[in-house]
Amino acid sequence: MSNTEEKSEIEEVPVNETAEATVEETTEVETVEPELTPEQALEAEVAKWKDQAVRTAAELENYRKRVARDLQEARKYGNKGLLGELLPVLDNFKMGLDAASADQSSMIYLGMKMVKDQIDEFLTNNGVKTFEPTGQEFDHNLHEAISQEETTEVAEGTVIRTIRPGYTLHDNLLRAANVVVAAAPKAEEEGEEESAEPAAE
Repeated sequence: MSNTEEKSEIEEVPVNETAEATVEETTEVETVEPELTPEQALEAEVAKWKDQAVRTAAELENYRKRVARDLQEARKYGNKGLLGELLPVLDNFKMGLDAASADQSSMIYLGMKMVKDQIDEFLTNNGVKTFEPTGQEFDHNLHEAISQEETTEVAEGTVIRTIRPGYTLHDNLLRAANVVVAAAPKAEEEGEEESAEPAAE
């Protein structure tokens, strides 16, 4: 190989490296984002903290409303367990009062009735209401059927007798009422089934 050919090969290498370096530098220049001016950077920082402040204020307001709502619920239903446990005691007390009512002039009856009135006032002041659904249509959300009785005097599914009254606490069920529900007589049902069958030829 001559000296001239060796010189040509040596000269070609720096030319290619320079071209590749130029391409890389051009690519790097294109991806560089323009720098913000101090005023623009300050405005972006202010906008960021303003948005953060608005979000924090909204979260704080939602938290305040949630706490107020929970506090109100706690005040209304915080003594639900205590009132529920008091109801069986009241049932037994009413049974004793009914037994003493045979002589309504006795001091025992008058004293028990006074206590009963005080208990009723206490329950009312705490948002407790009693209900006896006799004559109403049976509602499984409010009533608990303990038995059925056949009758033709009222429609089937009607509460014909309340065994134990129900109670609500601020319109929420505290205890379901125990009731007896009307059922259609079996003889009547069988007669209807026979009349519905076609006559045999």
